[in-house]
Amino acid sequence: MTLTELRYIVAVAQERHFGRAAQRCHVSQPTLSIAIKKLEEELAVSLFDRSSNEVITTDAGARIIAQARKVLDEADVIRNLANEEQNELEGAFKLGLIFTVAPYLLPKLILSLRNIAPKMPLMLEENYTTPLTDLLKHGDLDAIVIAEPYHETGVETIPLYDEPFFAIVPKGHRFEELDSVSPQALSDERVLLLTEGNCMRDHVLGSCTDLAARQKITGLTSTLQGSSINTIRHMVASGLGISVLPATALTENDHMLFSIIPFESHVPTRRILLAYRRNFVRPKALSAIRKAIFSAQLSGVSFIQPNQD
Repeated sequence: MTLTELRYIVAVAQERHFGRAAQRCHVSQPTLSIAIKKLEEELAVSLFDRSSNEVITTDAGARIIAQARKVLDEADVIRNLANEEQNELEGAFKLGLIFTVAPYLLPKLILSLRNIAPKMPLMLEENYTTPLTDLLKHGDLDAIVIAEPYHETGVETIPLYDEPFFAIVPKGHRFEELDSVSPQALSDERVLLLTEGNCMRDHVLGSCTDLAARQKITGLTSTLQGSSINTIRHMVASGLGISVLPATALTENDHMLFSIIPFESHVPTRRILLAYRRNFVRPKALSAIRKAIFSAQLSGVSFIQPNQD
C-alpha cells in the first residue's frame, strides 16, 4: 500500500469516473486502474462498484477511503514538518468564496495581498457553501470564505466582518420618501431574491419574517438561474420590484440606477467567516489572507478583531 494508491482511490471517489480521476492525478487511466486493482487485491476487498456507468464506492470502500483521506492529510503534515524552513507565504493558496462575496471582496483582497504576501498567488473557486465545504475537507481548497450559520466537523472558523443589508428600490418608488424602512414593510412589496439554496436569500428571509411568512415572492424570482446579484440589481433598476443587498454589493454610482434605503433598528446583517481544516499546515498563509481581508477597506462593514469574538 502506497500514498500514491491512496491518492488514486480518493480521486476516483471524488470524480466517480476513472478517466477524470486519472487526469486529475496526471497519469494514464490504465496506470491508475492497475494500481487500484493491485490495492484491492492486497486488501482483499472491492473498493468500487464498476457495474454501472457511474463509479460507485462500496460500503467497505467508503470506510477505507475516509481513512485514506486522513492518512493523506497527515502525510502533508509530515512533509511540511520536514521542510520547516520553507516560507509559508510562497506558493499558491487555494481560496474558495461564496458567490455573493467573491465579486466584491476579491478585487480589494488581491491588491492588499500583493503587499502582504507577494509570492503567494491565489487559486480561486467561486461556489455555494456546500460544494466549497466538500472541496475544503478533501484538501482541494486551503480555506473558504462563507457566511454564518456554519458548523462543520473538523473545520475551524475565524469571524471576519459583519455586513448590513440595504433595501434597493426603483426610482420613483414610495420608499424614496423615507429615511429608513422596516423589514416588515417589505412584505407588501414585490421582492426579488436569489434562487433557493443561496445563503443570502436565507439571511434576507430570516430577517424579514413577515416577508417569508406571506410568501409574496414573484414567480420570476423563483426561476432565476444561478446566483446573480447583478441580475437582481438590473431588474430593480428596470422597475420590476425591490430587493435587499449587502453593503459590499453597493457602489457610489448605484444612485443613478436605483435608490438605496437603510433599514431601521434591528438592521438585517450577515457575518462573514474564514473557514479552514483543523490540521491546516500553513498558519502564516492563513493569517496573511485574514490580514489582507482586514486591509481591503470594504465599504460599510464592521471588521471583527481577534479578541472581539
